[in-house]
Amino acid sequence: MTTMTAKIVHCSIDRDWQDVYHFAGKPENMPLWASGLATGLDRDGDDWVARGVLGTVRVSFVPENPFGIIDHTVTIESGLRVYNALRIVPNGDGCEVMFTLLKQPGMTDAQFAADAAHVEKDLHALKALMEK
Repeated sequence: MTTMTAKIVHCSIDRDWQDVYHFAGKPENMPLWASGLATGLDRDGDDWVARGVLGTVRVSFVPENPFGIIDHTVTIESGLRVYNALRIVPNGDGCEVMFTLLKQPGMTDAQFAADAAHVEKDLHALKALMEK
């Protein structure tokens, strides 16, 4: 297996990292800032299910933890599984929110850039919510 191209998309938020983690890490809050899940998430056992332009997607989150890790795996109807690393880390009185975006096989540079722009927009939506 080859290593995929990676881009870390991040945003500084002027709010305690634990506040941001506890808000952003709740799947039921994600539609408020993660536009790809804007239709909402419904619990299905240990996973969450969203319905949207990609059809039905299943999202599996890591358990709540004291490290600010909100990693999750998204499985789309085709069976493609995408691992998403999402971290909230302290930065002074605020925090950094970091999403590691991996360029999937067959993805063009333009698609990868569009995905990065989409993630950046979502992180800024989270920032706006948390800095109110």
